[in-house]
Amino acid sequence: MNHNQKGTRTFKNASYLQSSTSMLLFFASWGIWWSFYQLWLTSDTNGLGLSGSQVGTIFSANSLISLILMFVYGTIQDKLFIKRHLLIFNAVISTLIGPFFIWVYAPLLVNHFAIGMWVGAVVLSTGFLSAVGILEAVTERFSRVFSFEYGQARAWGSFGYAIVALLAGVLFVINPHLNFWFGSLFGVLLLLVLIFWVPKEERDANHAVETLAREDSVPKLSDMLRLLKMSELWQVIIFIMFTWTFYNIFDSQMFPDFYTKLFSSVAVGQQTYGTLNSIQVFFEALMLGIVPIVMQKVGVKRTLMIGVAIMFLRIGLCGFNANPYAVSAIKMLHSLEVPMFTLSIFRYFTLHFNTKLSASLYMIGFQIAAQIGQVILSTPLGILRDRVGYQNTFHVIAVIVLIAGVYAFFILKKDTQHVDGTPLANS
Repeated sequence: MNHNQKGTRTFKNASYLQSSTSMLLFFASWGIWWSFYQLWLTSDTNGLGLSGSQVGTIFSANSLISLILMFVYGTIQDKLFIKRHLLIFNAVISTLIGPFFIWVYAPLLVNHFAIGMWVGAVVLSTGFLSAVGILEAVTERFSRVFSFEYGQARAWGSFGYAIVALLAGVLFVINPHLNFWFGSLFGVLLLLVLIFWVPKEERDANHAVETLAREDSVPKLSDMLRLLKMSELWQVIIFIMFTWTFYNIFDSQMFPDFYTKLFSSVAVGQQTYGTLNSIQVFFEALMLGIVPIVMQKVGVKRTLMIGVAIMFLRIGLCGFNANPYAVSAIKMLHSLEVPMFTLSIFRYFTLHFNTKLSASLYMIGFQIAAQIGQVILSTPLGILRDRVGYQNTFHVIAVIVLIAGVYAFFILKKDTQHVDGTPLANS
């Protein structure tokens, strides 16, 4: 079958179209406000004017609740398989995100910070931070049952995020409330799609549920605790906590406010940030298709080391530059670094560990380790930023990432060592 015939068949696949639309609307509902969440928390003119330590505490709470819900959602969806009940519940939260931010979350953070922080952590994790993993897992299951490429459906999510990131900067400058109301609007559309657009093959897929029950069990807590006895896993966890965790705190908790203050006015900076973020997401989606080819050519560990090197350069260079044009160019390195790091980490697990365990190991070694790292480190780094400023904090983070990269170079396995999973095609 040629590429044109395959593409035509894909776009005639009702399950692919429904899954892609759900992905697009979910990431639109999330990205329209999430891309400016840190700015809303810190801005004196368009937000709440919170300190770095307060923002760090909020991100720690978000990560903690998200981590707990990750297990809860996984257990529930394990019983539902491809049924949409949990996704519909998440979409209901999305529809309410505008009223919640404006009339509940903001007043609580200003007047009763601790209560607002925990209430917000529960709502944001319920509707978005933990929900994204369930949507991706269900879509991946749909892709296997109804014969379409998961990556193609997931790309529509990135496309949705990129489009709204462009719009978000304009709305935020006018009034941040518009970002939250648009989040609710996209949430309503998502809810309608999930409730009313159910392809016939999905309604008739009883056999798929039985198959997935045998093949796709979400790992139980006891299973994960047993895996923690593996020393090789701890090598990866240490690496993740001192690279990906620090990078996430830098990128989501500090960089937006740092970037917008480089411009002649905050409004110009905020609008430029939205445009730049949109362009970066488009390139990131493109690189998601290119990086697997690069990995086949240069290897998994080398690709991972390149990703860490770019991570170090992006953080470090931001610590030495105050020119908005230079920092904008540095920001674009994100579109290279994130696909190189995340895809090669997942491939590392499938290469060196039994493939039946790789999903569980990835969940523990990457997702959970990163969340725990954010719970522990967000507040201290926020306090450090308050005391020494953004750029000095970036220097500290960059040095830590560099040390972690050197550690990984010597500790992590080469591609030809202890291959207990799926070997590279060129090995």
